[in-house]
Amino acid sequence: MEVVWQTPANPPEAHDYIIREGKRYVRPYYFEFISHVKNRWAGKTVVDLFAEEFTGRPREYYVGAVKSGRIQVDGQVVSLSYRVQSSQKISHFLHRHEPPVLAGSISILQEEPEVVTVCKPASIPVHPCGQYRKNTVVGILQAELGLTPLFPVHRLDRLVSGLLIFARNSSKADQLRQQIEAGLLQKEYIAKVVGVFPEGEQVVNANVDYNAREGRSTVETPDKYNGENLKGKAACTKFTRIITDGIYSLVLCKPVTGRTHQIRVHLQHIGHPIANDELYLYHSEVIAPRSTKRMRPDSAATDTSQPPQVLNSSYDDFQVRVDNMNSNEEFSIDPMCTNCPDLGPKGYDGDDEGLWLHCVRYSGPDWTYECPFPDWACL
Repeated sequence: MEVVWQTPANPPEAHDYIIREGKRYVRPYYFEFISHVKNRWAGKTVVDLFAEEFTGRPREYYVGAVKSGRIQVDGQVVSLSYRVQSSQKISHFLHRHEPPVLAGSISILQEEPEVVTVCKPASIPVHPCGQYRKNTVVGILQAELGLTPLFPVHRLDRLVSGLLIFARNSSKADQLRQQIEAGLLQKEYIAKVVGVFPEGEQVVNANVDYNAREGRSTVETPDKYNGENLKGKAACTKFTRIITDGIYSLVLCKPVTGRTHQIRVHLQHIGHPIANDELYLYHSEVIAPRSTKRMRPDSAATDTSQPPQVLNSSYDDFQVRVDNMNSNEEFSIDPMCTNCPDLGPKGYDGDDEGLWLHCVRYSGPDWTYECPFPDWACL
């Protein structure tokens, strides 16, 4: 088997995907990740750097990867004792396994010459990021419907379903983004929350402070911090109860500002968190912060297009047929891959069910896109 190293220039194709037990998997593929040496990494051996910073794979893997040329520094094979210097480029050539997403289709709600509006299912990120490249809305639309190029005008969180607007060219994308920045674009969401939500409009004005390392936001209020040292950004959300069954409530959410996780953390702040939001449903001490979890070896890397100079010849010796799949095609097994023969990455703890948070309406100065499911069946 000839190893084909993929780059961002390789578009996703329909045969890249496997639908299995209600989930969409991506066939594992060979890819190069690249990062640059941070100042705090300088002076470490390349093996120590990976073993300490990216604990998702055992140290023995990194030893083998350096020996075989899977890990290179500035495009060169180095020894196990090589010590990296600040700003050097480190390439990691590996067998990539993307996390699975739900297998629901992406509905095209309206297609115009310059704009495409779709209904994004929960669990799928909008565009390539982190562990996802092909299992994204942009990737799937390109692979299955040939829709390209697409320019995201805004984003929805991976776990959130709802209306998503793409421009078909950069000038239209800039025009729509300017409307967003000018406050001319309004968004509405539906959330299923815990408890009986109060009647009448509830307005939450509370700063939101996003901690990128922990991957969560917190609410700051003047009374909590005595009006001093507020690090968060001003945030306002308007909530109105739609219906309740005495245990849960459906709530209409209108964010006035657009902070990271704003709706989710504001609902938690007023005692009605989203019903299956593991990040904010419980008190922070119950859920381990992201920084205590094991990082994926490719989580801090970005892409490059250069192939490796040295390949492990044993790549050619392995193939396997996956049982119980809706596909009869084979895919390769990588002898050094810590995920093979599994399709999904080990240790992936994402919530594939998605949040009961759904974007139902966007409206601008002279246009409105509204969810065609008035009973919110797409939740």
